[in-house]
Amino acid sequence: MEIISFDPRYAEDFKNLNLAWLEKFFWVEEHDKEVLGNPKKYIIDTGGNIFFARDGDKIIGCVALMKMEDGIFELTKMAVTPEYQGKKIGQKLMEHCVAYAKKQGWEKLIIYSNRKLKNAVYIYEKYGFREIPIEKNNPYARGDIKMELVLS
Repeated sequence: MEIISFDPRYAEDFKNLNLAWLEKFFWVEEHDKEVLGNPKKYIIDTGGNIFFARDGDKIIGCVALMKMEDGIFELTKMAVTPEYQGKKIGQKLMEHCVAYAKKQGWEKLIIYSNRKLKNAVYIYEKYGFREIPIEKNNPYARGDIKMELVLS
C-alpha cells in the first residue's frame, strides 16, 4: 500500500468512495455533491490536496485537505473501501495528512464529524485533535462535533 497525491484520473474514485460512505452512514448533502463532483476546483485549485491509498493499481482509500483560510485546512472526505476497513488505512492517511500539513507550515487542521462515529472520533483524539465549539451554520447538517489539531 502506498499513499499518493491527487491525480485527475482518480477523481471518480474519490467521488465514489465518499458517496458510498455517506450513503452508508448518513446522506449526501448539496455541499458534498459540489465538492465531490469537482474536487480539482474546490480542493486542489484553492491550495488543498487529496491523497489516495493505493494497493497495486486499485484505489482503496482517500482523504482531502480543503483550505478554510490561510494556514487552516479542513481534513475531510476520508473514506476506505469496505474490504480494506479495519486495516488501519484511515490511520495511515491521517498520519500522512498531519505530516504533510506540518511540512507546509500550516497552523491547524479542522474536522467536522458526528458523535455516532465513535471509532472515527477516537482516532481523531488519538492523533491529538481536540473538540472545539461548533458553529451553528457549519457546512454539514450531519455534523455535531468540530475538532482541531494545532500544528504550530
